[in-house]
Amino acid sequence: MIAIIDCGIGNLRSVQKALEAVGAQALVTDEPAEVAAADAVILPGVGAYGDAVASVKAKGLDEAIYDTIALGKPFLGICVGLQMFFATSEESPDAGLRGITPGSIVRLPDSVKVPEMGWNNVKFRRADCPLFEGVPDNSRFYLAHSYCLDLQSVSPAIVAGTTTYGVEYCSAVWQDNLFGVQFHPEKSGINGLRILQNFAELEVK
Repeated sequence: MIAIIDCGIGNLRSVQKALEAVGAQALVTDEPAEVAAADAVILPGVGAYGDAVASVKAKGLDEAIYDTIALGKPFLGICVGLQMFFATSEESPDAGLRGITPGSIVRLPDSVKVPEMGWNNVKFRRADCPLFEGVPDNSRFYLAHSYCLDLQSVSPAIVAGTTTYGVEYCSAVWQDNLFGVQFHPEKSGINGLRILQNFAELEVK
């Protein structure tokens, strides 16, 4: 069973339907006990970083997130869900979960139209990342965001993929059982479904 964390933002049903399409069982929940009992967890999100963090904390889901990662269960952050891995964001400087790994979320440059909405390429920096199995390098995925993970602020060891939109930024991360993607796999056709299938097939380390 995969728990999809409901922090009050994002099209959770589309993530659930995409997982079901690849044969996975998925439950949308905002109950910490159900998150703790799941075999794997997905944290999706769209909208404001600060609002998402506040919702997670208000529902007591932050400790369930930390425990899931500490126990070695597969954990995937999508869009704002990826951004919440990192303790600092220019969007909401005073908000944040406990920093899961070093890195900074910054606004996309003024030289391009913000938000970035639409399809863009993801260059694989870690071809051995389990999420990418069976997915061609430089595949296109759907994105909708105004902020991104600063490539210079994060350890190169966890950079799984990058995307260029005015600036090259980190669009996928991988650290042990922790995965994150800035793009929306549930809206990205066959390659997005393959990423979700790969995630669903991961085992606890």
